[in-house]
Amino acid sequence: MVNSWDEFTTLREIVVGDASYTRIPEQADLSAWLTCYPKLSTRELADVAVGRVPQHIVDEANEDLGELASTLRGLGITVHQPPAPDHGVEFGTPDWRSAGMSSFCPRDLTLVVGSTIIETPSATRARYFELFGLRPLLQECLRSGAHWLAAPRPRLADDLFPLDEDGLPQLGEAEPVFDAANVLRLGRDVLYQVSRSGNEAGRLWLESTLRLVDPDLRVHPLRDVYGYTHIDSTISLLRPGLVLLNPSRVRPETVPEPLKGWDVLWCPPLRPQPSVHGHTLSEVWIGMNLLMVDPGHAVVDREQPELIAALDRHGIDVLPLRLRHSQVLGGGFHCVTLDITRDGGPEDYLT
Repeated sequence: MVNSWDEFTTLREIVVGDASYTRIPEQADLSAWLTCYPKLSTRELADVAVGRVPQHIVDEANEDLGELASTLRGLGITVHQPPAPDHGVEFGTPDWRSAGMSSFCPRDLTLVVGSTIIETPSATRARYFELFGLRPLLQECLRSGAHWLAAPRPRLADDLFPLDEDGLPQLGEAEPVFDAANVLRLGRDVLYQVSRSGNEAGRLWLESTLRLVDPDLRVHPLRDVYGYTHIDSTISLLRPGLVLLNPSRVRPETVPEPLKGWDVLWCPPLRPQPSVHGHTLSEVWIGMNLLMVDPGHAVVDREQPELIAALDRHGIDVLPLRLRHSQVLGGGFHCVTLDITRDGGPEDYLT
């Protein structure tokens, strides 16, 4: 049975990503500019290498994902690793045409709350059919008793992506769009980051839908925390009462209201990965993107010894693994996994 209410109770079953066929979408596409390289100017975008990511990067990423899957299986965890579809196949709607992007990060578009699986409406056109690679597994979950929902398919017309005063793309409110990676789960509470990958209309749709899942669920919007994309390189929930926060985006006086009163582990400075493919999809802070196996154990990038030492001081044992291309491909250990079964339930961790 699918059962996952939080980010830290004992892990039983999980999905691991597949980097095969990963490609960078054309940056003339406003939705790709918004969610891939939103800080780059149009002049800088011209230097971005689009299309298939070099094969050696894909091969090394898949080697690291294989090591992760093997490690988790060795802990007695059930691991699924559906093969990636060919993301180079073009598709379109009456408004636009695109090709796929990646199956590296199954967390990004799939939100599990309890026994309910929600396909989220990404603002990125290149990700429109990304979850088709997970469909056989989702059907298996459905047969096992899970609930399976999909958000309304967004149109993703150009008017959803207005430019700001500096000529950089923003996310408008023409329709509900958000990524699952804008969300962190905390028992009966859900944190939703409003950003360039999740708008207020998406928050409203999620709130209305979660009321059907469980009327006691509470959605907490996080505004003005990190305006670019996902939440899990800014906030990592380690165990009840302990949170890892990004000091470049959160200050003691701006700790989100639901987490005030928790103990804070401020992430130490992280070590950047060597640049192997020009512009990267993630900043150095992807190094704090970790996977909790249970409240006392975490999978962490082995190239971040300062973070590993800080976690150890807080009683968390680390499984140090490598993910050599997390910055280039835009995902750490939390991103490249999707937990579908944990021991926890809809606990109230905040009151």
